Amino acid sequence: MPHLQSLTTLRTSLQDLQQNRLSIADFCRTWRAQTTLLAALPPRYGQVMEDLLGRMEAGSLFTEESCSFSHEDLQANLSVWLDKASQTLAGSA
Repeated sequence: MPHLQSLTTLRTSLQDLQQNRLSIADFCRTWRAQTTLLAALPPRYGQVMEDLLGRMEAGSLFTEESCSFSHEDLQANLSVWLDKASQTLAGSA
């Protein structure tokens, strides 16, 4: 799969974020930099990803979990996003 490296980069960055080895700003920068991967996916993927990243950035302004910006929930949603993106790319290959 030609986009395997991008998917691996995104999965690794998500793990690094969960282990506090990567800042939210660097995490979001890494995800947004995968333009080739995003171009290969239907436009909705970019919209959903940007919505989730925007919420992560907004949530990072708070020192504690807030109901509208749960970091764990956002990370779980990004993991689901990765799984669906992988399936979509595999189906179109």
